Amino acid sequence: MSTPARGGAEGIVGRERELGLLRSWLDAARNGSGRLVLCSGEAGIGKTRLAQELAGIALAAGATVAWGRCVETEGAPAYWPWRQVLRSLGINADRTLSGEGTEDRFRLFEDIVQVVEEMAGHDGLVVVLDDIHRADEDSVLVLRHLADQLSGMPVLVLATVRDFEPASTRLMPELLRAPSAERLALKGFGVPEVSEQLPDATTEEARQVHEVTGGNPLFVREVARAMTDGSWRPDRPPRTVLDIVGARLDRISPDCRRLVQAGAIIGRDFQIGLLATTIGRPVDDCLPLIDEAVAFGFVDRVNDSGDYRFVHALTRDAVEASLATADRAALHRALAEVLEARFAEDLSEHLAEIARHRAELAQYGEGETARLWMVRAADDAVRRLAYEEGARLYRAALATTPLPAEERSRIQVALGRAAYLAGDLQGCVTAAAAAAEAAQSPEQKAEAALVVEAVPDPGINATAKRLCEEALAITDDDALRARLLAQRSHLAFYDGEQERLDVLSAEALDLARTSHDIHALMDALRARQEACPGPAGRAERLELASEMLSLAQRTNSARAVMWGELWRLDALIESGQLAAAAEELPTLEVAVKRLGGPVSAWHHDRVAACLAQARGRYDEAAAIARRGFDRMRVVEPAPASGAYFALLISLAGHVGVSEDAAAFARQAFDPPPRFATMSRLSRSYLQLCAGLPDEAAASYRQAGPMETWSLPAFFVLPGYVYAALACAGLGRHDDLAVLLERLEPFRGEHVVGNGVAFMGPAELALGRAAAALGRFDAAIDDLTTAVRQAESAGAPGFVAEAEFHLATALRARNAAGDRDRALTVARDADRLVRSLGMTAYADRTAALLGTGEAPNGLSPREAEVAALVAEGLTNRQIAERLVLSERTAQNHVQHILTKLGFATRSQIAAWSARSDR
Repeated sequence: MSTPARGGAEGIVGRERELGLLRSWLDAARNGSGRLVLCSGEAGIGKTRLAQELAGIALAAGATVAWGRCVETEGAPAYWPWRQVLRSLGINADRTLSGEGTEDRFRLFEDIVQVVEEMAGHDGLVVVLDDIHRADEDSVLVLRHLADQLSGMPVLVLATVRDFEPASTRLMPELLRAPSAERLALKGFGVPEVSEQLPDATTEEARQVHEVTGGNPLFVREVARAMTDGSWRPDRPPRTVLDIVGARLDRISPDCRRLVQAGAIIGRDFQIGLLATTIGRPVDDCLPLIDEAVAFGFVDRVNDSGDYRFVHALTRDAVEASLATADRAALHRALAEVLEARFAEDLSEHLAEIARHRAELAQYGEGETARLWMVRAADDAVRRLAYEEGARLYRAALATTPLPAEERSRIQVALGRAAYLAGDLQGCVTAAAAAAEAAQSPEQKAEAALVVEAVPDPGINATAKRLCEEALAITDDDALRARLLAQRSHLAFYDGEQERLDVLSAEALDLARTSHDIHALMDALRARQEACPGPAGRAERLELASEMLSLAQRTNSARAVMWGELWRLDALIESGQLAAAAEELPTLEVAVKRLGGPVSAWHHDRVAACLAQARGRYDEAAAIARRGFDRMRVVEPAPASGAYFALLISLAGHVGVSEDAAAFARQAFDPPPRFATMSRLSRSYLQLCAGLPDEAAASYRQAGPMETWSLPAFFVLPGYVYAALACAGLGRHDDLAVLLERLEPFRGEHVVGNGVAFMGPAELALGRAAAALGRFDAAIDDLTTAVRQAESAGAPGFVAEAEFHLATALRARNAAGDRDRALTVARDADRLVRSLGMTAYADRTAALLGTGEAPNGLSPREAEVAALVAEGLTNRQIAERLVLSERTAQNHVQHILTKLGFATRSQIAAWSARSDR
């Protein structure tokens, strides 16, 4: 789809190259290849003017255009530019962005993405976000989320950003990481373009203006206006746009000057009715004054409904700068009072704006009132899931004086919770410590300690432990003590203090049960569950799950349902009851939807992904795991990454190494101390899967001698299995023999890392290890058992894996009847491997069956895929033709490229044509 040219020349000077690029990006977007274009440059360089020109081109082509403008001053509601975008598309922005009924920002962001995609329709959509360096952090997060998905949408997002702003330095690199992002940097005009803007000026005058303005279009226009009205002084040229605008203010009437100054306090956009009320004059009296302001080039009329806009942000800045301190304070006070009165019935859309005006008055003895409005605005922002904006407002409230200690502690607690939800764990712990320091009662001390969640970060946990122990020392209330002991127990879990964890969690649960406090009991049950790891603790975990679900029935608590169901599901998966777990999963999903929030959604996704992976639904598992990772990583990146990569490592054993897993295998990383051993052992196994034996050996060595290993209690069995598979692949037979002994007590169990990744029956690992050591009798016995256990569990991928290694062991032992049995088992394995799309085993089972590889190194399946590539089929079409998943087809193509040493599909096609001849 090509965008037609507009009739006549574009009404913009000196931007032909930039318009050409925008046209090409618009055409690509309308054909389904969306873009994020970051248009950058200094103030006045023409970013908004270029965006307006693009909007005109898009509208002329039949595309939809939506604008979202960020305000130059603080005080806009959270998600303000997206509110404007949604409203301009006819969407109820208040409902979409209310945050009601959910705590899940991921879901809210996805709702916005869905609206954008749906509104693009057939002709495409252009979204203009003006001045994103002024956007609230939450709006930027929405843009980042959208940018990651634009490449497959008929949507062009043009975001303008001002150079040399503190926010721009951070924003640009973040946004440019998106795969669809482009940068369009605007520079100043040359002398010829300046001359076009000054048609009556001589060449020498144009050169002088260019020297003064640097070719900045806004500055040039202001000079042109000064030349027209006679105020231009070549011998005393202005230094900035602000100088010119300030001088022009002296030439308007005093009443008009007062009017535009009040407008500047409102913001770049203002409504004539609000402006009139603020300065205490009838609207009719203001109309001639606003016409005067338009005539003098201060503001433009936006529509016929009384909306006006300063011609540029710098114009508004210059007008505001002209106010005396007393006049500025009086206008802020008047505006705050007008807003409070006008919107008294529903202040929700105006809390941040009122807070901004009140904040300006805090330094003049009105700190208490300012703080009240800031906290109200912050509470509202958090309710709307705008956690970063809430944290900013809480911090601003804490800067007001006088501030009593009791109130300071309360606000710091709120700040800590907002920071945690925003993923700012350091900000959370800092606020909690400040809240504890200001606390005026044992209750406040306890609330401060309970702000911080235990995480895999020793620095944060050290502060959390101190706060917890200080609160316990002065708290007598049973319910609070139970919650604090539960918190201290969580921290012991991350420190690997299993014995202390057992004692603390038991004490917390006893106190919680006697206190009859719902919150205390829920916290204590969670703590106790952590004290019962692995197969040995499964029975008690199921009892705790029943107690939590009973609590949920009494209280109708979705959170209690979530925890109870999670524990039941983890236990069912660990005991190999995959079908029963699948039947129970919808109950967890309902609870998570009721509860909302990224953390609860992540818990569902990690279990659902694990279950899908265990049952051989590999594409489904990868998609769910990625969704959970994206939800959780902004809140708690360490557990999000740990769960995601554990799942990818397990998938790698069956379907090969994904792009994300390959990056993890190659890049340097520093795991959390508590998970250091586990991370290095699992990474070693992944690197073997990725064909990186040297790196795998290095990772295994980094884990240290076996006697120094420290594995989290819930991950002891998976850790041993990763180590055994790594040792088998690396030929470390001495360590492998020791690991066989350590795995012996786990016979009959399934290897699961706390509902994160399923690794099959323990006998599968025992059999593979024994085979690597040449103990074929033991290996065959264990692998035969593993096949039966995996079949009983409903884990077909692990049936196929066990059958492959069983057939291999039988051929290696080569006793009477072994060859025939090996062939039968290998056939069964091959059928499963191909039906499931287990690319990591496809060539290996084919080789066992005697089909081997062609002289060119390709397996029969790969040769078949190569022929289809030569026909011009896409991966999706190949998958449909061969009844494979698209991911499997993609993996086959990648293997072909690697084996043949090619870089492109066209090389495969040419090779296939030669081979046919």
